[in-house]
Amino acid sequence: MNNTVRPPTLCPSAPAEPDAALIGVVSEDGRVTNLAKPLPIDAAFVETASKQGPPEARFRFTAPCLQGQCTYWTGKECGLIGQLHRSAVDAGVAMGEKSLPKCAIRPRCRWWIQRGPAACAICPLIVTDIGAVPDQPSA
Repeated sequence: MNNTVRPPTLCPSAPAEPDAALIGVVSEDGRVTNLAKPLPIDAAFVETASKQGPPEARFRFTAPCLQGQCTYWTGKECGLIGQLHRSAVDAGVAMGEKSLPKCAIRPRCRWWIQRGPAACAICPLIVTDIGAVPDQPSA
């Protein structure tokens, strides 16, 4: 019997909430630049960052994937990355695997686990729309 506790799968587009982690910054061209290491955030960070509008419009956050507690959950996987992937394909966004962006959460990322390099190819283009983030239970 294996008693190893596996770390949780991570949502790469979580809302800015205490106990989440900052993983990217939205640059002037609208693309997300990933940080080398996730930076844990707290209520003070969220409060300060919120003074200039939704933090999710300027930063990318991660938190454990909530699976069935998230409205994007299809019953077996995250439906959001499927929607984003279809939209990218429909828009003609190149999905080449030649050079994946650096990512501190890739081995545990829900989108990577589901879509592999195709998810990573579009990930820098995704800025969380806080108006569309499903209600999340508070920690």
